[in-house]
Amino acid sequence: MKLLPGKVLQVFLLLLFAFTSFTAFSQTQISGRVTDSKDNSPLSSVSVRVKSTGKTVQTAADGTFKIDAPSPSAVLIFTSIGFASQQTAASNGAVNIALVQTNTQLQDVVVVAYGTRKKSDLTGAVTSVGAKDFQKGQVSSAEQLLQGKVAGLQVTPGGGSAGGGSKLRIRSGASLNASNDPLIVIDGVPVESNGVSGSANYLNTINPNDIESISTLKDASATALYGSRASNGVLIITTKKGTGGKTRYNFNTKLSVASVSDFIPVLTANQVRSIITAQAAATGNNTYLPKLGSATTDWQRVIFQDAPAADNNLSASGTARFGNGFKLPFRASAGYLTQTGVLTTNRFERISTALNLNPKMLKDRLSVNIAFKYSNTKTRFANEGAIGSAVAFDPTQPVLNPFGKYGGYYETLQADGKPFDLATRNPLALLKLRQNPGYVDRMIGNVQLDYQLPFFPDLHVQGNFGMDNAYGHGYTLVDSSAATNYQKHGYYSPYKQKKFNYIADESLLYTKDLKSIKSKVDVLVLHSYQDFYTNVYNYSGYSQAGVIDSTTIPNFASDKPEYRIESYLGQLHYNYNETYILQGSVRRDATSKFAKQNRVGYFPSVSLGWRLKNQFFKNTRFINELKLRGGWGETGQQDGIGYYSYLPIYSQSTTTAQYQFGNTYYNFLRPSAYYGDLKWETTATTNLGLDFSLMNNRISGSVDAYEKKTRNLLSTVPVAPGSNFNIQLLVNVGNITNRGIEASLNLVPIKTKNFSWDLNVNGAYNKSKITNLLKVNDSSFKGITVSGISGGTGNSVGKHFVGYAPYTYYMYKQVYDAAGKPIEGLYEDLNRDGVVDDNDRRLFKHPSPDFIFGFSTQFNIYKFYLGVTAHGMAGNYLYNNFNSNSGTLKAIQNPLGFIGNASANYLETGFKTPQYLSDYYLENASFLRFDNINVGYDFGKISHGKATLRMSASVQNVAIITKYSGADPENAGDQGVDNNIYPRPRTYSVGASIDF
Repeated sequence: MKLLPGKVLQVFLLLLFAFTSFTAFSQTQISGRVTDSKDNSPLSSVSVRVKSTGKTVQTAADGTFKIDAPSPSAVLIFTSIGFASQQTAASNGAVNIALVQTNTQLQDVVVVAYGTRKKSDLTGAVTSVGAKDFQKGQVSSAEQLLQGKVAGLQVTPGGGSAGGGSKLRIRSGASLNASNDPLIVIDGVPVESNGVSGSANYLNTINPNDIESISTLKDASATALYGSRASNGVLIITTKKGTGGKTRYNFNTKLSVASVSDFIPVLTANQVRSIITAQAAATGNNTYLPKLGSATTDWQRVIFQDAPAADNNLSASGTARFGNGFKLPFRASAGYLTQTGVLTTNRFERISTALNLNPKMLKDRLSVNIAFKYSNTKTRFANEGAIGSAVAFDPTQPVLNPFGKYGGYYETLQADGKPFDLATRNPLALLKLRQNPGYVDRMIGNVQLDYQLPFFPDLHVQGNFGMDNAYGHGYTLVDSSAATNYQKHGYYSPYKQKKFNYIADESLLYTKDLKSIKSKVDVLVLHSYQDFYTNVYNYSGYSQAGVIDSTTIPNFASDKPEYRIESYLGQLHYNYNETYILQGSVRRDATSKFAKQNRVGYFPSVSLGWRLKNQFFKNTRFINELKLRGGWGETGQQDGIGYYSYLPIYSQSTTTAQYQFGNTYYNFLRPSAYYGDLKWETTATTNLGLDFSLMNNRISGSVDAYEKKTRNLLSTVPVAPGSNFNIQLLVNVGNITNRGIEASLNLVPIKTKNFSWDLNVNGAYNKSKITNLLKVNDSSFKGITVSGISGGTGNSVGKHFVGYAPYTYYMYKQVYDAAGKPIEGLYEDLNRDGVVDDNDRRLFKHPSPDFIFGFSTQFNIYKFYLGVTAHGMAGNYLYNNFNSNSGTLKAIQNPLGFIGNASANYLETGFKTPQYLSDYYLENASFLRFDNINVGYDFGKISHGKATLRMSASVQNVAIITKYSGADPENAGDQGVDNNIYPRPRTYSVGASIDF
């Protein structure tokens, strides 16, 4: 990279100080007051601009303002969101004006890439959700605020772990082996999505209470401005800023308790005793009878608990005034969240602070936005393997064995008193005898500058200089008494990682209102440099007594991967007569992740908007907005692959792969698979949309149809034996096509003084298909095996295959008897060749949903409100790996000689051994989940009018409607294999918010 951030900053500041050296001509001060024409109340934060010079100020809390102008009769322009813009000439240095409210919905400002746009000026597929519409209840991570709120956005929580995160997909995935996660931008800083050691969810370091809005950029005309990192869409998180007027404080608190409402169906102790007794009588094999216990233990209820949480936040917002007339709008906040997980020993704590400063200087020509966020999180990770143990451990045994030496917990022992090496361990012991705390400190901060040139007021010099630094560390400690590590007398393994992300953006923005030709134009030219640096500390493992584990000695004390992106961007936005809108952009990205010949990528976009309202229905009051949008653009992909994948790499062999010389064994260097021609994975998106608003915004919404074509897929494909140093290789090969339709509808069926009803529904249909997987045609190619499962050795139930969706299931067709019961080991001979083999496995169904939809409604009755939200999916299938692995007699009578437990599905099938590849275990996982019911009451002013109070209560994860027999139809990843997941709890919350 040629331009370093430090030099960029020096050059920018030099230009900035050069511009400020110009002095203005003699000025006259104009003063006045701005009010609302509806009730004559004062309007604060109204923008007041001198038409001839461009100088701008904002009105104070009482609506007053003062501004320097060339003459006492200068023309002033008044603008404010939700009000019609007005201009008038001052008279003898004074002017008072009343603004008229307009169509507020169309004037809403939406945060987009590198700035904001009015809704009416958008030409891309962008959805913005503000604080008032966020998901209610106990929310510990930012992305959960959007659950069911945005058409085409899939937010799938990973379970009920304290501080846990969610899987995010915008318009389904566009990649096979690279990342399918959207780019996250926080206050102008694109952040890394790979996380940091010590945290299971990077977004839980951001306090949701500090977030003002989240914009979802879905099509390439909107996302192409981020180029190489935006093929999976973009989420722009904007935090709350200071307001005008005197300082106001807010304190809000939320108390909640969560509990597991649905347990995984397994056999009871009495059922296990009955089955083993019956098997002994039928076979004469009494091996397991003496091993039956007399206890009745529900292991799931042993390891799960009711989980309380408390979330407290205090903020101050206003404008600080200094003696020299300097005004400093600010917002400062602090929060503390403590959350207990429903799995015993799981806990999450977060301390967070945030500060936003928004001053204007140099006669209001320089706007400064300073944003800083710090958080400290502490997570005690529970051993989630205990969930699998709880459903597999012998329910006829007690929890404790007071005379046992393994921490006093009952364990399955051999005749010599030692644990079976392959036996299931006591679930509670896995939790209680293991500690795994993780600590993360994260700082995100940036300074955004906007300087309006005094001699050229239409040109702005802008800068954005930021950082995102994180430090994570922790350790895993297994007690020496634990049966899991009895041979090594416990285990201790520390870890530590530091991450540094720096960004420097410098840009020129030219804006011009050309009234003579009914046109508005703005042009943005930007240079961006971003550096991602990680320092991973490698440590050996030890026994609890401090004896080093020789197999864990690292080759290097640390690993310091780093990559950089340097970008140039040009964007044009043109508006003719508030009717025709054109936006075009070209971005050039260079990344250090690829070799020089492939390092640079170009990502263009173009979009058009046609406001039919202004063309054909200008005088039709029934129609408030009707706009047709169309756009095309390209974005790139580089996330999810190694920093140095294009380089040949040698690694040291392990202790199990040494070479013998005489009586000495030596490690040697062995090459990794190598492909030096890696390049950008590119996605081209075409989007056609319609926005509408009717009946004074009582009915509004949008419809979008899109097609995404991804080429040069970063895909792991098989290679001919001997042609490389592995039988699989990551290369650019193949194509995927995504087609879909999205729609959202907002209704206000009732709106009176004391009663209103708001309703939102949204839905999306998506169809993905692989169109190519090889560089050359090969008739013998049978696709790429994916979707590995638990059980057996090397079993997989999915394929990437041309003509099908990614991760399409590849299984045998089960044969059933006359009563509809599956026949063990009998599958249909589909090709009728007399033999059931791999050629009889069929490709059908896929884990990704065909439809996703969301629903929310709120009733406001006087000072009460009631809200309900829900979301769902249809057309998605899951492979029930728990049933396939545990729904057998073998799971109860383990061949190693100990007793386990089985899925209740065994009572339906009677299978003796697992039938992993049977499509019997493939289930329709469509569902409708009622996410939240919330109620509240606004008490209004209290304490002699010095404060206002609002109270609320909510229930989360209220109910689910589904035919899926597993624990949760929403809990699997992209590959659709449902195995072991932290169950999602039901949460009850009460909260209060006080403004004073």
